[in-house]
Amino acid sequence: MHIDQACTEFLSGYFSTHERMKKTRAAYCSDLAQFRTFIGEDIDLLTLDGALIERWAAHLRQEAYSPASIRRKIVALRVFCSYWVRKGTLPESPFWRVKLSFGRVEALPRTLTRREIRKLLAQARRNLSADDGCPNDAGATPPPPKKPSSRYYRTIRNLALVDLLFATGMRVGEVSALDLRDFLMEEAVFKVHGKGGRGRLAFIVDKETVRIQRAHLKARTQIDTPSTALFINPFGERLTTQGIADVVAGIRRKAGIERHVTPHMLRHTVATLLLRNGVDIRVVQEFLGHTSIVTTQRYTHVSKEHLIGVLRKRHPSLGLRVEA
Repeated sequence: MHIDQACTEFLSGYFSTHERMKKTRAAYCSDLAQFRTFIGEDIDLLTLDGALIERWAAHLRQEAYSPASIRRKIVALRVFCSYWVRKGTLPESPFWRVKLSFGRVEALPRTLTRREIRKLLAQARRNLSADDGCPNDAGATPPPPKKPSSRYYRTIRNLALVDLLFATGMRVGEVSALDLRDFLMEEAVFKVHGKGGRGRLAFIVDKETVRIQRAHLKARTQIDTPSTALFINPFGERLTTQGIADVVAGIRRKAGIERHVTPHMLRHTVATLLLRNGVDIRVVQEFLGHTSIVTTQRYTHVSKEHLIGVLRKRHPSLGLRVEA
């Protein structure tokens, strides 16, 4: 079987039996296509060996890919090989002979300062208050928006998006995937469709956030569209992850925050602040939907840096002088 056919059948078979997000499938398609280009599409699947995999890894390093990107591409190829081992086409995975070093992969989460997150949320609220015909209180009764392109719907949607990202720490893909039925308004709970098909509940504990989310839901349900999405674009279709990123970028610019801000930075920020406020790491792990606590521990490093910084300024021993 040629590698080109093997990749096509793998993508069709693997993703039909595994609940994965579209972003994951797209990454696998891209990575395997890149591997096929490197080795040539006429190569037979049975000729894959450890030496070829190591040459590809070396090629990726030469092309200046980051360790994290190389790891992701190699993982996609490993899963591909394991699939054909299970199918009986490959007698064994070529990876058992491979030893690769990716260098330092871990990157510390990029977070917003308390001042920056306040400015971002405050700007989203100001946008709503400044809108002609919009109530100052997000919980008040708004005029029926009727169209998804109406100014009121866009401003209440944008406020709800930014507020939700920070309040729940959801991934941008999880927010985009929310349907109307996923917001249990009376319980103030969101049903989140997490990575790898793993679901969880996201609880809203702040009364202001509850008011904002209910106001958005009320506006959203008044719009006539066949889409089941909770957050929609001006055409009445599901708001994409890029659309959400654009919303955050627009509010960031108006708020006068100079550096680049992504939706994922809001997730990093709330996780870091929870740990700084003394929340148990296991609770933060559940809050973020991490399967492994190792992933959550990335945030403890940031929290420890903050702790050390405070101690260096405030520790009582700094004011003591021991006389000889």
